[in-house]
Amino acid sequence: MKQRRGYILYIGICVLLLFPLCGIRAVVPQRFVVVIDAGHGGHDPGAVGKLSKEKNINLSVALRLGELIERGCPDVKVVYTRKSDVFIPLARRAEIANEAKADLFISVHTNSLANNHTHKGASTWTLGLAKSDANLDVAKRENAVILYEDDYKTRYAGFNPNSSESYIIFEFMQDKYMSQSVHLASLVQKEFGQTCRRIDRGVHQAGFLVLKASAMPSILVELGFISTPEEERYLNSKAGVASLANGIYRAFRTYKEEQESRTQVAAAGDAPSSATVGPGKAGSQDPEADGEGGPVFKVQILASVEPVGKNDRRLARLKGLDCYRENGWYKYTCGASQDYNEIARLRRRLSKDFADAFIVAFRGGRKVDVKEAIAEFEGRNK
Repeated sequence: MKQRRGYILYIGICVLLLFPLCGIRAVVPQRFVVVIDAGHGGHDPGAVGKLSKEKNINLSVALRLGELIERGCPDVKVVYTRKSDVFIPLARRAEIANEAKADLFISVHTNSLANNHTHKGASTWTLGLAKSDANLDVAKRENAVILYEDDYKTRYAGFNPNSSESYIIFEFMQDKYMSQSVHLASLVQKEFGQTCRRIDRGVHQAGFLVLKASAMPSILVELGFISTPEEERYLNSKAGVASLANGIYRAFRTYKEEQESRTQVAAAGDAPSSATVGPGKAGSQDPEADGEGGPVFKVQILASVEPVGKNDRRLARLKGLDCYRENGWYKYTCGASQDYNEIARLRRRLSKDFADAFIVAFRGGRKVDVKEAIAEFEGRNK
């Protein structure tokens, strides 16, 4: 009898232990996933300096960054596109991020100028249309990796990385993760300047194929210039690798904490689940434009976690301002028209003061897919 009671007691304890574990498993939140992409690799050396090759610098910083994240943020899953000196096709790098359902994609690269050995500093890039020949040159150099792939003409639908005409596709490309990408890029540049004491070469946009295919906020970091001897020595030093990786890590940690804070607010019911208009109705600058005639195009110039004051000097001289909320962000637009060409011209003018301005579209006060809106506009005006 005692033996039987002991057996029953044992079974009871096992059941009590099992059910709490099942309950805990049910409420464990999904892990934050970041994909770290060390540019180039294998038979693709990237830019080549007098002492080193870009592929090795990129890998050293990428691995160090991953170590910092794994140690400092144990709740984050780190995925690498490569951890050794191997060649990974450009399209495959984005596939790895998409398959991992990543929350962030960080591509690590090193810059170079063929006829300049004095340029210094770091820059961070997001997807978009290159607004200068210098920006276009950076995109051409990074996209040229596809020439190492035997089937690149088929895989990339005839895209020629060395032809300026090929980059026209980025004119009509709107990245729905642009606000997050630009914000992360700004955080990285802030850390490069303040923590790493690097020359801040700013946040830029260009047509990078590896960012085009990634379905999450994505940035491409140019650590420095391998073509400048002093920079090359720094990029290959233990101190340089550690400092640059730490700068990116600190920016990543800030970004992640901000995202988690906004998620908590949204869960409490303070943030809308989709784009909603405020303080005025989207398209309020052109009341008729929100009717059945077609979508309304606007230029988005600014996104902020907190509302921007009416007297903010960035907005003081602008007319036709509007604001809408999306996923906890206040997003400010300028202009409103059913004529896409008119808004495209406005964006070009505004880009002098707002380098990352891009076009968004609304219908009936709700944000809609801008590519579909452009296609509808072009269909009506054939």
